[in-house]
Amino acid sequence: MTNRYAIILAAGQGTRMKSKLYKVLHPVMGRPMVQHVMDQLEALDLEKVVTVVGCGAEKVKEQLGERSLYALQEQQLGTGHAVQQTEALLANKKGTTLVVCGDTPLLTKETLAKLFDQHQKTNAKVTVLTTIMDDPSGYGRVIRNKSGDVEKIIEQKDATPDQRLITEINTGTYCFDNQFLFDALTLVTNNNAQGEYYLPDVIEIAKMKDEKVTAYQTSDSNETIGINDRVALAEAEKIMKQRINKQHMRNGVTIVDPDQTYITPSVEIAADVVIEPGTIIRGVTKIGSQTIIGPNSEIEDCQIGEETKITHSVVHQSKIGSHVNIGPFAHIRPNSEINNEVKVGNFVEVKKSSIDIGSKVSHLSYIGDAEIQKGVNVGCGTITVNYDGENKYKTTIKDGAFIGCNSNLIAPLTIGRGAFVAAGSTINKDVPDEALSIARAKQMNKADYAKKFNKLSK
Repeated sequence: MTNRYAIILAAGQGTRMKSKLYKVLHPVMGRPMVQHVMDQLEALDLEKVVTVVGCGAEKVKEQLGERSLYALQEQQLGTGHAVQQTEALLANKKGTTLVVCGDTPLLTKETLAKLFDQHQKTNAKVTVLTTIMDDPSGYGRVIRNKSGDVEKIIEQKDATPDQRLITEINTGTYCFDNQFLFDALTLVTNNNAQGEYYLPDVIEIAKMKDEKVTAYQTSDSNETIGINDRVALAEAEKIMKQRINKQHMRNGVTIVDPDQTYITPSVEIAADVVIEPGTIIRGVTKIGSQTIIGPNSEIEDCQIGEETKITHSVVHQSKIGSHVNIGPFAHIRPNSEINNEVKVGNFVEVKKSSIDIGSKVSHLSYIGDAEIQKGVNVGCGTITVNYDGENKYKTTIKDGAFIGCNSNLIAPLTIGRGAFVAAGSTINKDVPDEALSIARAKQMNKADYAKKFNKLSK
């Protein structure tokens, strides 16, 4: 197999996006579209990937990092001109170079591999990725000769009425013999209405030199969508969402309503997990078998164990064990660790805290900067008072402690093993093991005093 290279065209501003964010950095399913392209290329065993940057160059470099080499196109003078900017990195190489646009996030490694293979098998100088479009309006039509090779690509504005009936279109993705590519680019001119140097002109040069130009036709036209505006961005999001959800379902995940479920590409879900409608799962998340997520839950950058249930809740950047019950309407904030067999109930917020095996925080509580050990019961309305206006402080509740309802635990504080805190207490001193702590104002009942205020008693 000959050496293989790739060029990503990512220099354009994307004015039709009407955005301060550069076009190739707009996200599709939570990931910038140029990163989707890079992810697919990295699976192809390439010698080098060169990304042509221009508008927003530093931001694109920041996104892709060391995964790519870079060439700068200071002025956007067309796709042919963009490829020429890689000359110092690629022109002297022997092999095959793939040219792909950074705004085509739906292309798959399987299709690109087949394009490479078609190019090598046919010994072509140029191989065009094509597809069939029900409505090819606006696309360049692929004209083939009797042997099936590409005769030319003709833009719609230049096509005859018969040629406009052709439904096979040029997707803008190509494989080239690398040395032929850079030789041909020296012959490309900007003698056109836009005054730009167009990469497809290389095909015409190849035909003039009697070189072989062929095509690989993908059966999935959705893969080839280029994102030029927000409408196309939304369409790409929808297609990729469907693709991801179908793959999870084929792997044994139940997604009750795929149209109402959003799962980004880096999520790992085991078989027999159930995802209920309205659920969003993002980032580097891993979910264990037989867990139920949703409805209407948001999970991001989490590890979640087996047979856990998360209902109507938000969980971010945290580790959740097995046999855990979270929600409804709980919020697990970053850097929390919820261990096995824990219950975090309705309207409970947990922030940067650990809750160990078998403990329960069932209702209407705030647990912040806390360590709750095994078998603890935290009563309704309990607050760990962790912030004095300048610093955060830790609350530790040891194994088997019982915290009564409506307790304020003012950190720094330790509640001892097996200790009890009476309901309605405000605790600001450590509680020894197995002690009962009561911190309430003394109750006084004044007979008939309420009559002064109660109109109903008059």
